[in-house]
Amino acid sequence: MEKRRKFTPQEKSKIVLEVLREEKTLSQIGSEYQVHPNIISRWKAEFIANADKVFSKEADEVGKIKQAYEQEKDDLLRQIGQLSYEVSWLKKKIW
Repeated sequence: MEKRRKFTPQEKSKIVLEVLREEKTLSQIGSEYQVHPNIISRWKAEFIANADKVFSKEADEVGKIKQAYEQEKDDLLRQIGQLSYEVSWLKKKIW
């Protein structure tokens, strides 16, 4: 039994871009890279469906800002809890 071949995202992109150039048929590209044309068609569909994400740098930046905000919020809540504990401890000591 032959072991399944795994392709990196870079390899898949290269193959799909070659298909999109339409210089060779799907069968020619499939035999060149030893990949079934149906697989290449699936990669092409996935590539086209996700093409808009290439240009959505804003979404990545918003996600990073949101993550930084959540981290800072958690840190501040932790600090508030620690300070509240210390204040109540000091109040008990004074009385």
